[in-house]
Amino acid sequence: MIRKTLLALPVALAVGVTAHADHMAENPADILRSVISEVPDSPYLTQSQQNLMMMEDNPNLWTVEDGKELFYAARGPNNVSLETCDFGKGPGVLEGAYAAMPRYFEDTGRVMDLESRLVHCMQTIQGFASDDPAVRQRHGSNSDHMKLQSYIASHSNGMAWNPPLDHPMEKAMRDAGEVMFYRRAGSLDMSCQTCHAATGKQIRASVLPNAMVPQEWTKAISWPAFRVGHQNSRSSQHRVRGCYWQMRQGQIVAGSDASIALISYWTDLARGQPAILPDLKR
Repeated sequence: MIRKTLLALPVALAVGVTAHADHMAENPADILRSVISEVPDSPYLTQSQQNLMMMEDNPNLWTVEDGKELFYAARGPNNVSLETCDFGKGPGVLEGAYAAMPRYFEDTGRVMDLESRLVHCMQTIQGFASDDPAVRQRHGSNSDHMKLQSYIASHSNGMAWNPPLDHPMEKAMRDAGEVMFYRRAGSLDMSCQTCHAATGKQIRASVLPNAMVPQEWTKAISWPAFRVGHQNSRSSQHRVRGCYWQMRQGQIVAGSDASIALISYWTDLARGQPAILPDLKR
């Protein structure tokens, strides 16, 4: 990885983001700047100029490139790539697929987010077992999951969040997520809205995003992203898990209907706003 970085650095410095992700039509940093211009006084969006400066060299861009290699590689017991996986736009179609998730899939009979859909395809198409490290390990830049999720999601960079609500189950999941967002529970009697329904709230030095301000919320939900404090790329499911831990509520299971319902609601709150993928966060 270090050798790859050293060899690619001169090119990256010369041509910027496109050296890492040539399918991206726009620089994620430019999309973020555009969002900030709409709400220049947002305490959340303007709290860290350092992060904005660092986005040009976002380490997740390398994760995207690693994910591209994995996506097209013949892998698993069936020795095939993921090119026949349907993420909602047709087999192998990645453009805009992530921005239109979670969504209902006929072949599974359930609403799925990117992570659960990726698990399904890795198991049914490539033949991976559920306990195989490629499927089981889902956190951190070096995991297959974060590489693949980052690559797939990057094809929705700059596109408006637009999860479908045509199927009754899509509406039901979105509505269930809304209930969860406002439901107070746990030893601290907190809910998601405790932190995310007003402007300027903070946890220590970190200003929190207001879910009622779409420009703030689109950055908040733009995962996968590189967490500077973690020195790793993280997913939406990882963020959900982290929030439940911070609220001292019961641990939420990744890929469960509950986790997908919450992601359905939070994506709906950002509907129409451009996705910033990959993002870089504190």
